[in-house]
Amino acid sequence: MSASTAVHHSRPQNRVGAQGLQAGGQPGGPAARPPRLRLTRRGRIVLIGLPLVLLAALLLSLTGLLNSPAKAADAAGGLSVTQTVSVTVQPGESLWAIAGSVDPARDPRDVIADIVQLNNLENGKVMPGQQLFVPSK
Repeated sequence: MSASTAVHHSRPQNRVGAQGLQAGGQPGGPAARPPRLRLTRRGRIVLIGLPLVLLAALLLSLTGLLNSPAKAADAAGGLSVTQTVSVTVQPGESLWAIAGSVDPARDPRDVIADIVQLNNLENGKVMPGQQLFVPSK
């Protein structure tokens, strides 16, 4: 081989710093600590915000459970029956007029609320010829 065609084989050299080599040939020494975990702003929001949202949902569901409406009576003896009569709506007659004629001693708004509830009326409008159940005195 001539000097110009000589091939130089070199081995990569391991550079060892002041810390020495760890077991397995890794730099850092035996007392090296893992890198500190760094969270981004989004990571902090997820780490803190997600448990807070779940806690709020749990509290709201428990609040709804504890504040639920009263249940119906267990026995039929605890129920009261509302006495009703059937009335046919005349042309030009309104719920206000019907409530006033059925029970003039009560507030018409209360009687109208009872009529709406008894007949499952959605908008409080009645048509001539319509049959309504109204509470009797």
